[in-house]
Amino acid sequence: MSETPPDSLIPYDEIVQEALRAVVGRVLGEIEQTGGELPGEHHFYITFKTDAAGVDIPADLRARFPDEMTIVLQHKFWDLSVSDQGFSVGLSFNGVGSILTIPFAAITAFVDPAVDFGLQFQAVGDNDVAPGHDPAENDEPEGEAEQGDGPDVQKDEGSNVVTVDFGRRK
Repeated sequence: MSETPPDSLIPYDEIVQEALRAVVGRVLGEIEQTGGELPGEHHFYITFKTDAAGVDIPADLRARFPDEMTIVLQHKFWDLSVSDQGFSVGLSFNGVGSILTIPFAAITAFVDPAVDFGLQFQAVGDNDVAPGHDPAENDEPEGEAEQGDGPDVQKDEGSNVVTVDFGRRK
């Protein structure tokens, strides 16, 4: 009897990743319905592949983040719009307002540090773990310094981080 499980003819990994990305869509959709008001201390770090199909970000951001970028939805965001395929949101970078359009398929991590919840995804079409990235750089409220306080999605036991990684064999 072989110790290696047979390859599945059912794409479980894709099905689960799609379902978990729908969680992100539902959460953002609920925030959209409240007019962009985040309840309590909730705030989101969203990491995405900047070169993924359908991502629309300003050229200067794409040049600074050619592979991956993390944004923060907390105090200063506007025009959140959610569809079945992704979302768009207005954010300020170095005092300049920008609209970003991000398909759910481009998201590699979603973290709500207020409740120690996180989801990590495989990049679509990429079997490797997403590389490290710089902290989110969209503007923060005056007097608050979150720079460098990026999400640590590799939490100890008891955290609510969910990592989906069906595609790899040890």
